[in-house]
Amino acid sequence: MSTVELTNDTFEKTVLDNGIVLVDFWATWCGPCRQFAPVFDDASQKNTDIVFGKVDTDAQMQLAQAAQISSIPTLMAFRDGIAVFRQAGALPSSALEDLIRQIRELDMDKVRADIAAQDATKA
Repeated sequence: MSTVELTNDTFEKTVLDNGIVLVDFWATWCGPCRQFAPVFDDASQKNTDIVFGKVDTDAQMQLAQAAQISSIPTLMAFRDGIAVFRQAGALPSSALEDLIRQIRELDMDKVRADIAAQDATKA
């Protein structure tokens, strides 16, 4: 699967309706973003069961602000609608593949239990 452009209108539905979603926040003027783009696209071709979304932070300023993006590129990963990873900076191919493996192996019941426990301590 190739990458898909995400907008303010499609972001939430994409994240909630798919198992694993990786989102690359980028801009055309950003050198590291341009270096990361082929790595991200290559991973999308190898992992066709994952949605690889791209958010142009210049065109989607409101979405970038809502996601609290302060530097680009920023990669976010969601699994079952839950944000499980966020990091600024371009990743090399091997690190991206390792990240994908780790996301696939996550025990989501444990993740949900950890979130519930954190929410309980805040109440």
